[in-house]
Amino acid sequence: MSEPSPPDEQATGRRALAAPAAIGVVAAVGSALAAATNIWDLPVAVSLGVTGTAAALAGVLAWATAAPAKRRPAALPGGGPVAAELPPVIAHFTGRGEALADLRERFRDRAGDSPFVVSIYGQGGVGKSALAGRFGHDILDDFPDGQLYFDLRGGADVVRPEEVLVGFLRSLGVRLTTDPGGLRELQKLWWTWTKDRRLLIFLDNARDGDQVKDLIPNEPRCAVIVTSRKPLLLRNTYDTQLHVFTEAQGVELLARLAGGDRVVADLESAQDIVRLCDRLPLAISICGGRLATRAHWSLDDLALRLADERRRLDQLEIGRQLDSSVRASLHLSYEECTDLQRRLLRLLAQLTAPDVQEWVAGDLLDTSETDGADQLEMLVTSQLAECTGRDSTGGMRYRLHDLVRLFAREQRLDADQRRAAIERVLYGFRRRAEAAATARWPQDWTSRVPRRSSPDTITPIEITWPRVDNTRREITSAAWFTSERLALLAAIHQARNEEMWDLAWGMGRAFCSLCHSLRAYWSDWEEVADIVCEAAERMDDPRAIGIALLERAAVNGGLGRPDGALGDARRALELLTLQGESWWAARASRTIGMTLFSSGNLDRSQDHLVEAITAFKAEGDRWWTARTQRNLAELRLAQGGYGEAAVLLEESLATFEADGNRYSEAQTQRALGEVLAAKARALLAEGKDLAAERQYILAGNALRFAIKAFKDRHEEWEEARSLRAAGEIGDPQNLLTEHANVRDAKEMLARLGDSWGVARAEISEGWALERLGRVPEAVISFRQAERDFEELGDRWWQARSLRGVAEILLRADRREEAREPARQALDIYLNLGNETGARRARDVLERAEAPRPPTR
Repeated sequence: MSEPSPPDEQATGRRALAAPAAIGVVAAVGSALAAATNIWDLPVAVSLGVTGTAAALAGVLAWATAAPAKRRPAALPGGGPVAAELPPVIAHFTGRGEALADLRERFRDRAGDSPFVVSIYGQGGVGKSALAGRFGHDILDDFPDGQLYFDLRGGADVVRPEEVLVGFLRSLGVRLTTDPGGLRELQKLWWTWTKDRRLLIFLDNARDGDQVKDLIPNEPRCAVIVTSRKPLLLRNTYDTQLHVFTEAQGVELLARLAGGDRVVADLESAQDIVRLCDRLPLAISICGGRLATRAHWSLDDLALRLADERRRLDQLEIGRQLDSSVRASLHLSYEECTDLQRRLLRLLAQLTAPDVQEWVAGDLLDTSETDGADQLEMLVTSQLAECTGRDSTGGMRYRLHDLVRLFAREQRLDADQRRAAIERVLYGFRRRAEAAATARWPQDWTSRVPRRSSPDTITPIEITWPRVDNTRREITSAAWFTSERLALLAAIHQARNEEMWDLAWGMGRAFCSLCHSLRAYWSDWEEVADIVCEAAERMDDPRAIGIALLERAAVNGGLGRPDGALGDARRALELLTLQGESWWAARASRTIGMTLFSSGNLDRSQDHLVEAITAFKAEGDRWWTARTQRNLAELRLAQGGYGEAAVLLEESLATFEADGNRYSEAQTQRALGEVLAAKARALLAEGKDLAAERQYILAGNALRFAIKAFKDRHEEWEEARSLRAAGEIGDPQNLLTEHANVRDAKEMLARLGDSWGVARAEISEGWALERLGRVPEAVISFRQAERDFEELGDRWWQARSLRGVAEILLRADRREEAREPARQALDIYLNLGNETGARRARDVLERAEAPRPPTR
């Protein structure tokens, strides 16, 4: 049962629906009057009187029934504003009073046990999106937790449900810093984040029900509006068909755009225009827009142009064939453009990006950004392009309607001109992507990085700044990538299809670097890494191949595919060494070492890490030396070498502090806190309570530093990792606080969709629960971690979970129960070749199998 609204909200809702209902009555009376008298055949004064009176009555009723909006303030978990993504209502919206009234009635009568889902379907250009947007704004106050929008692009290039869910989750404040998994995992995360929320979801241009069904939340207080060209036939969905305008509605729309006086002065020509447009709202809107910008035209001039078959691609048929009518209207607009605007339209249609920023127009035309933007705005004025709003960088974005794109691609275009224009745009994407990636992670792009902090900003030299209020505002590389990711991904694919291999490699390399630094967009990262490898092979450049292989190794390692990662890294090491690329070879050695480390092969891992450290020192690269020393310290921690680990971390910390690299400093403080905590636990076990207490204090200080630093930078994944480490300290004076830290980390990682991180936090929670004396709960937590790691295919952490279960049971004097998990852990360690883990598991097993001492 849905939760009842407060009395004041109920009253507001009744008033909000009463106003449209009352206005609908007036509209109905006006429509009936128009039908009975055919007002457009009346004398001018009479027709104006009828329509003016109806409009006045509607205005009075709207004023009388209106009430001040009372929207509940809401915010994202991080304090940002709620999503408000509904497209604006078009200023000339008209002719859909009956359809709106029907939708409002359906909304009022909706059931309370399932979300309200309505599908508006009809032929292309009939005004489905406009109606859906207007209806969405009418019911906006019922959904104070946010409104989400996604264009599903229901043609051949269909959008996958996974892409939509990722976009929606990010709009709701979810930081997907790790791969959340496939569609089902994303859907579970979507259900979690929509629970108990009142969200309005607008899915535009759906291809069919299969594209939509996985996007509908379970929460009954949500509503979903879908537009498509055919009924979706989903369960619990109200499908309503939208037909073309009546002639009177078409004339009214034309009058709103071109001016009522002009239409009344030549009503016959207006009626001809509407008929020649097949009463299709899109075609009528284009014609009205042209008249609005051509004051010297008469309606008869436009009607004659439409009637002239030589000036259209196809005849405008009487039937319901969409392509003919829309293409005729587009042809009219196209012919009225200048040669430069036509060329821009033809070139824009060659790009595969869903939308672009205005700088693209300048690159396509090989002119300045300002001149290109001016021509682009003229296409908007001509109704041939549309502005989709500002992105998170503040830049304006533009797109072509699908039918406009198809129309423009039919126009003649010189092949050499086309290729040169595409190459300029793709180079523009490469330049900007490399600037963003370098700003985000400069050490990934050059060795011997000078001393400096690492501001996460794109320099104005490389990135075009949005012209907003004549000011420049700082853009983060993460914000740029969020805004341009889909366009950049399309550009990479287009470079591949056009066999522009150097551009595919360059853009792809930057894309991978940004994904790596953000720990995000895993499926895209994997896809692009393969393209980068293919491009490098096509270029026949051994150095490029080696770098590409390292990019693919990184994503494979992150996705839990150590064999593939190891193979790529080893081949990269061979190629880069042969090319004399000693810096890149050192990075390949480090990648091999970290892949082996993640797989549990600690002894083999350390050789490669030590080799990489030596090589980075020889190169004079302080940052990579310090980072790899931190990795070696984490390995030493896993081996129990606390003293050496602490020394390595202190050296790394000194480097990062001297260079002002706060992000790496915080990461190192987190690792140092883990080492100090392990050392404190060892001292406590030896009975050295005072020395242990000092180490506990130092560990807590280091981890609090890391938590605050990452929180201030809004790096949620790193913050969660530090919180988890803070929950593993084991200080007897802070056991409840530590358990709370682990719970917070686990919750944060679950919100981020990090299933591996959640499993790792289960282990931390198990230790915390055991220290609190809650042994049965601790065993359950470890068992859950073991199952999760088995499902993820991470055998090393599965073995650690099993060994942890055995250790807890052994300490609880439950020896018989401890034997089986200890044996299972030992088998896995032996199969992995992990001598350290096998030695520890064997020790646990021997203690579990030892005979009990005789009782006295």
